[in-house]
Amino acid sequence: MKRPILIPPCPGWKEDFNLPNAPTKVDPSPILLNSNHQDDIYLETPRNSVNTGGLLTLCIPLSITTIILGARIIATSIQHNDYESLLTISILISIITWQVAIYFRLVRTAPRDEPIRFNRARQKVYAYNFTFCWWNPFIPWPIKIVSYDWKDVRAERWRKQAVTHQGSHLVKTGIMLSVVEPGTNKVIDRFSLSNTYGEESIWAYICTYMQHGLDAVSPAPHNEDHNLLLWYQFAKRLAPEVKWPEAIDHESRTAPHTAPLKKVELP
Repeated sequence: MKRPILIPPCPGWKEDFNLPNAPTKVDPSPILLNSNHQDDIYLETPRNSVNTGGLLTLCIPLSITTIILGARIIATSIQHNDYESLLTISILISIITWQVAIYFRLVRTAPRDEPIRFNRARQKVYAYNFTFCWWNPFIPWPIKIVSYDWKDVRAERWRKQAVTHQGSHLVKTGIMLSVVEPGTNKVIDRFSLSNTYGEESIWAYICTYMQHGLDAVSPAPHNEDHNLLLWYQFAKRLAPEVKWPEAIDHESRTAPHTAPLKKVELP
């Protein structure tokens, strides 16, 4: 029976993939992987931790229904002096309002993309991570941009099962990237590579690219600029654009011998 290697393993752990510089166990495949950019220096892959379109679709009818039903039930309760029902519905409306507030904030603050850059020339990984609290819409939800050595990155496949309202079982799988303290299996940071697919071929593709370069892999399907939206992408228009800090943006897209950005002295 397989046991987790990392301390601690990711939630829903099912399998550890090969080390970043070790031979891959499966053939690399770009079928389940898209790229924002791909050349001999770096590969950028897109991510989305939040389905803003789905949340917006849920928020609008939920908000309208809550207002209409809440107003009718409150009026009826007051008319019949049914204060117990009034208290119950008030608590329920407060909970739903709280949830809707979280949904709307997610729609407004989740970035249009959360890309990861795998810089082969520098052997480093750069991640544009959005962090949020699912139960508190009133605390900061920052963008955390991190950079780690490729050799310290590990990949784990996770699998989670949930029961829907109809009683059916919904299975989700994905790949988590875990960063370990150098020379140990102790995890110091984690962020997702894929929240949709858990196939090892995705990790094998990235490893092959980082180990052997662009000639060793087939081109991954290319995305358009994530800040340029189609006319029907209404939810994403509410979201902030992806904006890397200038120094990190330059470093993550260039080779080590590239001259750093020059600071401009203001008069």
